[in-house]
Amino acid sequence: MTTSTRGAAKVPAVLVLEDGRIFRGRAYGAVGETFGEAVFSTGMTGYQETLTDPSYHRQVVVMTAPHVGNTGVNDEDAESRRIWVSGYVVRDPARVPSNWRSRRTLDEELAAQGVVGISGVDTRALTRHLRERGAMRVGIFSGNALPDEGTMLAEVRQAPEMTGADLSAEVATKEAYVVPAQGEKKFTVAAVDLGIKGMTPYRMAERGIEVHVLPATATVDDVYAVNPDGVFFSNGPGDPATADHAVSVMRGVLERGTPLFGICFGNQILGRALGFGTYKLKYGHRGINQPVQDRTTGKVEVTAHNHGFAVDAPLDKVSDTPFGRAEVSHVCLNDNVVEGLQLLDKPAFSVQYHPEAAAGPHDAAYLFDRFVSLMEGQRA
Repeated sequence: MTTSTRGAAKVPAVLVLEDGRIFRGRAYGAVGETFGEAVFSTGMTGYQETLTDPSYHRQVVVMTAPHVGNTGVNDEDAESRRIWVSGYVVRDPARVPSNWRSRRTLDEELAAQGVVGISGVDTRALTRHLRERGAMRVGIFSGNALPDEGTMLAEVRQAPEMTGADLSAEVATKEAYVVPAQGEKKFTVAAVDLGIKGMTPYRMAERGIEVHVLPATATVDDVYAVNPDGVFFSNGPGDPATADHAVSVMRGVLERGTPLFGICFGNQILGRALGFGTYKLKYGHRGINQPVQDRTTGKVEVTAHNHGFAVDAPLDKVSDTPFGRAEVSHVCLNDNVVEGLQLLDKPAFSVQYHPEAAAGPHDAAYLFDRFVSLMEGQRA
């Protein structure tokens, strides 16, 4: 990626999809060129959390909400240390942000972090195209001396695909750190960082959990060195088919019978650990309005998602696995994609979505309480 940040608002920009479809607009954020997988997010709010979600590493995010940047950027809502999206696509950026916490405009923040974006694009047409054709590689090019269309398309087609991408170690912490419990400490959890969002350990800390966040390279011995009451596997980017190390560590946890909770990438890791396959969705689930049913209670919840891969597990039966019986606990009501797994003979479960809800509805917050209940039961 090459970038500049001067006078972006009046600079021409071009978005080129790998199937040859082209959209023209104006530079937004940094000026230059960038590549990634084109995906769309249906959230009408929470753009700052979206941009700083490590699960979006190497993806160009198209916002389906037409007006973006209304509340500017603050210093409190970032979910990680930086913006992770490789590019950003909006229709109508806010000219002036209005919010008491705003410290700078979204355009300024994108430019400061070198994120190449494009505005003035018909994002409705682009989203419909991705729904019909599927997520694909894309390039954004901006500047007063743009390459010709053939050159741009050739560069897009040379960019790496998301299938087969092993990205967790690129976004995870390099050094372990601790998020202390709020109030009385009740439990210790080892959280394997595969691209964790900041709100996740915070939600556990609210429940009296001291969270030891470990690098993606952590071993089983590293996990148990903190003497955990439970083990957590986080969200993260990339293809779960490449995550052999994380699968091996999770199997070690399952063998010991320690209470286990995984979300998003962690759900896919649990699926693989149990012997199920994973596959790439046509265009994925991304946004904060996805309907999911908890099949253990019948409750329907509106949930926050960010995933392009899913677990291939049977919806209509209990499966035998190396760690006992397992079943699909949650399912997406839009397309019947597996959204959660649970073991029936060991204290382990996972969901494909984001119960920390930053941003998003809080319908799924009970899952952290369910994790606490597992640890209480194990201790008893």
